[in-house]
Amino acid sequence: MINQLFDDGGQTDRWARPLLSVLRIVTALLFLEHGTSKMLMFPLTSMSGPDPWSLYWIAGIIELVGGLFLLVGLLSRPVALLLSGEMAIGYWAVHAPHSVFPVVNGGEAAVLFCFAFLYIAFAGPGPWSVDAWLTRRWAAEGNEGYWESVHHGRAGAA
Repeated sequence: MINQLFDDGGQTDRWARPLLSVLRIVTALLFLEHGTSKMLMFPLTSMSGPDPWSLYWIAGIIELVGGLFLLVGLLSRPVALLLSGEMAIGYWAVHAPHSVFPVVNGGEAAVLFCFAFLYIAFAGPGPWSVDAWLTRRWAAEGNEGYWESVHHGRAGAA
């Protein structure tokens, strides 16, 4: 019954990549709030305005800059991997000592962010991203591709 619902001759597959972009954008917007709350004090929370160079301040910088990069889809894979690591460390350092259960220790968002970022790191940013635009642009110019050029140290070469 369920299979019949989604068996449309492959038409639902055409939405997989665009919805990956939607997942990245929505996740980045939600995550960006944590960075703006800490660093720009908007919206104001109990974690707003941490002391400079404290762990919360460093986390705020990572969340603000990483959230912006992920929002536009620039350097998405390494940024998503960094953010996934930040959320894993945040969960084990802040939430887990209170309880092993995320619903008890308030760590559900950290776990979800961690695995959403991990998925984006491996699946890529989707077609609606600066990374995808750069890849298409480089391919149109006859280059081997944006990421391949960066990897081989030829980024920016004509």
